[in-house]
Amino acid sequence: MRHQRWIWKFVFSGRQATGLLALALVFTLAIAATQAAPAQTFQVIHNFINGQDGSEPVAGLAMGPDGSLYGTACSGGIGGSGTVYKLTHKGPSWFFSPLYSFTNGSDGACPSANVVFGPNGTLYGTTQESGRGLYGTVFNLSPPPTACKAVRCPWSETTLYSFTGGKDGGEVYSPVTFDQAGNIYGTTRAGGNGNAGVVYTLVPSGGTWTESVIHFFGGSGDGANPYTGVVFDGSGNLYGTALDDVYELTLQSGVWMETILHTFQGGNDGEFPYGGLVFDAKGNLYGTTAAAGSGYGGTAFEFTPLGGGWSYQVIYGFPGTYGTVYGPRAALIADSAGNLYGTTAGNVGITNGPYGTVFKLTPSGGGWTEDVLYTFSGGSDGAFPLGNLVLDANGNLYGTTYLGGTGGCGFGCGVVFEITP
Repeated sequence: MRHQRWIWKFVFSGRQATGLLALALVFTLAIAATQAAPAQTFQVIHNFINGQDGSEPVAGLAMGPDGSLYGTACSGGIGGSGTVYKLTHKGPSWFFSPLYSFTNGSDGACPSANVVFGPNGTLYGTTQESGRGLYGTVFNLSPPPTACKAVRCPWSETTLYSFTGGKDGGEVYSPVTFDQAGNIYGTTRAGGNGNAGVVYTLVPSGGTWTESVIHFFGGSGDGANPYTGVVFDGSGNLYGTALDDVYELTLQSGVWMETILHTFQGGNDGEFPYGGLVFDAKGNLYGTTAAAGSGYGGTAFEFTPLGGGWSYQVIYGFPGTYGTVYGPRAALIADSAGNLYGTTAGNVGITNGPYGTVFKLTPSGGGWTEDVLYTFSGGSDGAFPLGNLVLDANGNLYGTTYLGGTGGCGFGCGVVFEITP
């Protein structure tokens, strides 16, 4: 099954610690668990059924200007290779529309990252696999040129680039980001000079896009195998995470130069920063790790600007079980008050979250406190939230779970959920 292959490639990549298989076995043998009372109002707004809607959403969501939600599913769809979808809020209900089904051909397969809106208002994203070069793609989706009155209105897909797995990179797990000129930036997990991944840019010209590698990862203090994309600061510098590192790329005399800001040791600082980075309104940089930390369930960390550099600190250690990698696996989001929101994928041996949680971190008294907003049961409400959350203007949170729900995929096909204050 695709989800088994994806979990093996993504969750178990890198160094494998004792007990990594425990959560998958728990879920297989005991899908029905007792659900704790939610701290806020939770509802499933879509159950994936492995039909035209897709199944197994690895990534989280993007929010459109009108409050509609856009997302990807790694599997299912007409071609069986994943979908891009839209959820529209009308009155008390949400209406689901599949926008595109991947064919496992030149368009790619298994979109594993969230889509983003480009400068022209259309959607951009990546696929993990396939394409003309067989190692993933960058794509663009455009709505119909005239208003569509049908129930289902498919969008048009254009493949902007297909990775070959060579020096250009390969295996794309991360979303894209745009600079002010409309150029695309992103990462690949593999390929490059040493097969340790790259940071790339795509530049539009004459209706086509040209790919260039701006950084080759080489390991041994340079970083390797990035699963996350990059973010810009106000000065045009790029920041991202590799398998063990947080890095900065600065443009100096036309050349992108890398600085490693922190290398994780697998102790109280955590390990495996799979979630990527986010800036708050004050210019502080936040991220998460999926393993280790003081509670063995991963960490949340902060970089604050200091004297032209950065000061690093762990702001929270999540509870977990030693040797597992099921802490936070997605980027945090920040609200206007400086609170942070995120998900844990699941915590083996922790009774209040073996199938994952939604949490809030609040700055308090010089530290941070955690509130668990929802604990997944592994049943109809979903299991294993691997993707990012989005927050609307009313304080409602939206996200996805990779498995669970009522769809007929053996363990459920995943859900889209809403949490209201």
